[in-house]
Amino acid sequence: MANIDEYGGGQHTPDVLVVTTNDIPGYKVERIIGEVFGLTVRSRNIGTQIGAGLKSLAGGELRGLTKTLVESRNQAMDRLIEQARARGGNAILMMRFDVSDAAGNGTEVCAYGTAAVIAPING
Repeated sequence: MANIDEYGGGQHTPDVLVVTTNDIPGYKVERIIGEVFGLTVRSRNIGTQIGAGLKSLAGGELRGLTKTLVESRNQAMDRLIEQARARGGNAILMMRFDVSDAAGNGTEVCAYGTAAVIAPING
């Protein structure tokens, strides 16, 4: 079984709820703060690239690249959550990831969404 820390899942943050939806069942949106994002750019590791090139000939998962992308996504998420927290938010709605090439030198990972203040409906 794969280790969730190495191959996905993200970190749990009890004070900021991050969702990919517009609504959160059992909660009401009290205030929309606005767009927040977390960004990281990772340079390409030549060893990983050579290994990935060889692996692509034989087929199969590129584990080194998978691990790097998971780490990048987690770092982008951490920065996204810090932005929301710094602006007084306790939730991020409509969270999305965007991954793109960074001028041929690396990979850019951006996590973005809408920071909001939420409260339980019955509370």
